[in-house]
This record gives sequence, C-alpha cells and structure tokens, in this order.
Amino acid sequence: MEDKRNIQIIEWEHLDKKKFYVFGVAMTMMIRVSVYPFTLIRTRLQVQRGKSLYHGTFDAFLKILRADGVTGLYRGFLVNTFTLISGQCYVTTYELTRKFVADYSQSNTVKSLVAGGSASLVAQSITVPIDVVSQHLMMQREGNTMGRFQVRGSPEGRGIVAFGQTKDIIRQILRADGLRGFYRGYVASLLTYIPNSAVWWPFYHFYAG
Repeated sequence: MEDKRNIQIIEWEHLDKKKFYVFGVAMTMMIRVSVYPFTLIRTRLQVQRGKSLYHGTFDAFLKILRADGVTGLYRGFLVNTFTLISGQCYVTTYELTRKFVADYSQSNTVKSLVAGGSASLVAQSITVPIDVVSQHLMMQREGNTMGRFQVRGSPEGRGIVAFGQTKDIIRQILRADGLRGFYRGYVASLLTYIPNSAVWWPFYHFYAG
C-alpha cells in the first residue's frame, strides 16, 4: 500500500502573514458566534446547585431566551472575543519559537515540543484573565446573579452586557482577590494545555513526515 504522507511543512517564512491574521480571526469569530450560547449554557449548568434553575441544556436555552432574549445567550461575548488575540499569539509564538530552536536543533520533534509548550504558555497567560471576567459576566441574569459578583443592571433592561458592567466585575475581582483573582485556574490550565500542545505537534510532524 502506497504511503501518501510526506505532507509539506509550512514554516513561518512561507506564510502570507496578512491572509493568516485576517482569515484566522474571521474564521475563529464565526465559530465563536455559533458555539458561544452553548458555552454560556454549559457554564451555568456546571455552577447551579442540582437542578435549582435549569433541568438541562434545552430547558436552559428556552429559559434564558424567554428571560433575556437572544442577547441573553451572549452575555460576556464582547469581552470573550478578546481571546481571539490568544489564538493568533499561539500560532505566532509557535512559529517563531520553531525558527529560534532551529538554530540549535534540526529535529522536528525538539522544535515542535519546545514551540508547542511555549505557545500554550503564552496563549493561556492571555486567555485565563479574559475567561475569568467573561465567565463572571455569563453568570449575570436579569436582576440576579449565579456567581460571586453582581453588576449594575443596564438602563435598557436587556441587551449584551456593556463594558460598564465589565468594569464592575474587574473592580470586584480586584477588591476581593487582587490581581491573583484574574488567574484562578491558571496553573490547572497550564498543566492541561502545555503538555497537550507539546506532545500534539511532534506527533503531527511525525505523521506529516
């Protein structure tokens, strides 16, 4: 059976940087818009006590829709979009690190291992604080909250959470926990994503080769 591997490895210098950043952000945004309501629902289901508020995914979807409208499914979305930066930083860090390590080793395994781990370190350092804030915003219900903090209601009564409410959350996190409050779960994230990324990329290059 013919081996159809030998996939061309695209290095940093081969990339069209303009297309990479523009199309990368655009595609990620489209995916994020599609899945964000289910991320919000999952987060609320995980933190509620038993079935005190929602009896399942479909029940949560309908209740949020009735109480807050479509925009209720996108609470914290504007803040969460800043994590798009981390995706671009991940790939940029990965490619630049591979290029740097290439000066010391030509082994794809070594380059991929170091670059994958470094890329996840950078990405999670950006993502975790944004996730902490956006998840607190996800917990806000109309006139109520499921989380530790509660923001002031928007004058319109409904709608996507304004950046004024984001400032409320940031201030409350700072008062309660200091800067460390923005990095709750940071170590757990690093222990999850760094090994995963560091191992995945060498296997990719092994298969591609």
